[in-house]
Amino acid sequence: MRLVTFEDEAAGRRIGVHADDGALVDLAAAAPDLPRDMLALIRLGAEGLGRVRAAIDSGLGRAASGRRRLVAPIPRPARNVFCVGKNYHEHAREFHGSGFDASAGGQAIPDVPIVFTKPSSCVIGPDEAIPAHLDPTHSVDYEGELTVVIGEGGRGISAGDAYRHVYGYTLINDVTARTLQHRHKQWFLGKSIDGFCPMGPALLTADAIADVTALRLETRVNGELRQSATVSQLIFDIPTLIETISAGITLEPGDLIATGTPAGVGIGFDPPRYLQAGDRVDITMEPIGTLSNPVR
Repeated sequence: MRLVTFEDEAAGRRIGVHADDGALVDLAAAAPDLPRDMLALIRLGAEGLGRVRAAIDSGLGRAASGRRRLVAPIPRPARNVFCVGKNYHEHAREFHGSGFDASAGGQAIPDVPIVFTKPSSCVIGPDEAIPAHLDPTHSVDYEGELTVVIGEGGRGISAGDAYRHVYGYTLINDVTARTLQHRHKQWFLGKSIDGFCPMGPALLTADAIADVTALRLETRVNGELRQSATVSQLIFDIPTLIETISAGITLEPGDLIATGTPAGVGIGFDPPRYLQAGDRVDITMEPIGTLSNPVR
C-alpha cells in the first residue's frame, strides 16, 4: 500500500491510501476509528494495516487525488532522521575526490557505516520549494535516497531479523550546503537548514515489495538524469544499517533511516553543479513514486 499524508482545504490534514486506480482513499472518512496521523498508524503495526485494508475494501472515502495536496508522509518525525554517508561505492569515491570530504580517517570507502542525523524540523513535502537562498555559501546540492521507515522498534536488532522491523519505505532528498558541510568538519549544519529534507511522495509498506534490493533510484535535475543505482549497490545493506544503529540506540516506530545516495551529485562535476533558483529536482523509485521539488 502507498500510504500518504495530505491536506484537504475543508477538512485539514489527514492520512490516506493512494489506490491502484489513482484515487485517494481518505482514511478518516473510510474508517473514522483509525488514527489521523501517520506516526500513530505506524505504532499500530500489522493490526493497523489490517484495518486500513478493510477500509479500502469498504469503498468509502474515495476521491480524485487531485483535490488534495500531498505533504511529507511523516510531516514531523518524532526524532532526528538517521542518515548514512558514503554508502555507494562510486559516490564514496566521487565525494572523496571532490575536496569536500572532511570526514575522519581520510578513506574513500568506509570500513563501517557513517551515521549522522538531520533534525525533524527540516522536513518538507512534495512540491514544496527547497529554500536554497537560506544557504549563505550558495553551494546547495541534492542527494536522492531510499529511506527505511521503522515499524516495530527495538535495541540490539540482528541483521538476520532486521527486515521484520521495517514498516515501509519512502524517499528523501538529503539536501546539503556543501561549503558548510566542509567548513565545520562534520555534516550536521550543512544538511540541517530549514527545508533541506524533502520527503515523499508516499510511504510504501514493506509487504508491497518482493525485493527492495532490486529497486532503482533515479534523480533528475531539470529533466537531466544525474543519479541512477539499485539498492543492491549499497556498501552497507539495510539489515547492516539497522543492526549498527540499534546496537546502542533503541529504534522506535516511525524512525527514519536514509540509506545513502548514489554517484551523480552536484559536487561530482567539474565545476560543481549546484542547485539554483528555478531548478527542479525529481527523485524516482517505483513503486514509491516521484518526489519532486522546485528550488528557490
